[in-house]
Amino acid sequence: MKNIHEVEIKIENKEWNDALDKSFEKAKNSVKVDGFRKGMIPRNIFEKKFGKESLYEEAINIVLPSAYDKVFKENKDLEPIMQPSIDIKEIDENSVTFIFKITTRPEIKIKKYKNLDVKKEKVNVTKEEIDHQIDHLREQYADMVIKNGKIENGDTAVIDFEGFKDGVAFDGGKGENYPLEIGSNTFIPGFEEQLISHKAGDEFDVLVTFPEEYASEELKGQKAVFKVKVHEVKTKELPKLDEEFFKDLGYDNVSTEEQLRDLIKADLEAKKEYENENKYVDDLLAEVAKNTQIEVPEELIHDEAHHMVHNYEEQLKMQGITLEMFYQFTNSNEEALIEQMTPEAKKRVEYRFILEEIIKLENIDVTDEEVESHIDKICKDYNMKKEDLIKEYGNLDTIKYDLKMQKALDSLKK
Repeated sequence: MKNIHEVEIKIENKEWNDALDKSFEKAKNSVKVDGFRKGMIPRNIFEKKFGKESLYEEAINIVLPSAYDKVFKENKDLEPIMQPSIDIKEIDENSVTFIFKITTRPEIKIKKYKNLDVKKEKVNVTKEEIDHQIDHLREQYADMVIKNGKIENGDTAVIDFEGFKDGVAFDGGKGENYPLEIGSNTFIPGFEEQLISHKAGDEFDVLVTFPEEYASEELKGQKAVFKVKVHEVKTKELPKLDEEFFKDLGYDNVSTEEQLRDLIKADLEAKKEYENENKYVDDLLAEVAKNTQIEVPEELIHDEAHHMVHNYEEQLKMQGITLEMFYQFTNSNEEALIEQMTPEAKKRVEYRFILEEIIKLENIDVTDEEVESHIDKICKDYNMKKEDLIKEYGNLDTIKYDLKMQKALDSLKK
């Protein structure tokens, strides 16, 4: 690729010898050799026992910053877009030679980014969507009450159960006073349906066949019998659409169903508008990408995928789930998750380069006043201090960069 550059840097003579000396001074204090006090072993004895090579790793760490500086002093035209990768070409007691692989901004040619035939979807909230949201809210605040009649779909049956295969009870197949919501599909397919029409006090058998993809090798695809006893049946009692319910929802200014519907409609419209805006931006960038020639470095895509995995890990932590737990639940691993993230990572990197190119083509810039105004608005909206916000971003240049990218997006929308 044209934007991958290999630079060779050799560290030798006094600089390398000094680094080996410092490496020895550090190493001799961490080894114990019979006949010598700790830290007093002569250099020649140390090298004979441990080898000269044992000093190389620390010496490399000492000279690496200097080698890094030399790369960019000697190649001022190279502007890396990611951390260079470093390999060691040769190393001995006289010198070390590094190969720096530097990735610079890829060449990008946008054939068309104006007058794009991309339309933004109109926001429309239906009566059915409002009804569904109200039903969902009522379900959340429903009371569970004892029911004397037969079990129906949506009821919760409190049951004892024990599973048998070929007349023998199997591990993990027993439960007592288990609250099972009929229709939740949390049990083996066919189990919940066979509870319908039974009532409290009934004892009966439920016949099932375990799915072929079931986790247990012993049970997958096998027939089984569950002995079930129903202790009680509970049903949901939905709240009435009255002021008490509206207050439970936290809506102090709502006193009628009509006001509730208006509020829900406004919330749904705002949510749809946000989703439509995101889709519109994505559609615009996708259309520009069709008319763009760019070769994105694989290393950059890989870095972005790793960044996305890290962000996903943070989201899981907020739900009390670790990445290891996620891998266990989904029967996957880090490699599989990165592979899953890679297409989206490639798209994000491409879109970022496209917007940066539009910034150049349109001569987009951001003034210090615009940056200050933006910071003040965010601080006011989120009740933050200016220094905390800048620390969150990293620096003012990052905020400025984000504003330029937003202006590039705005120019696309126009």
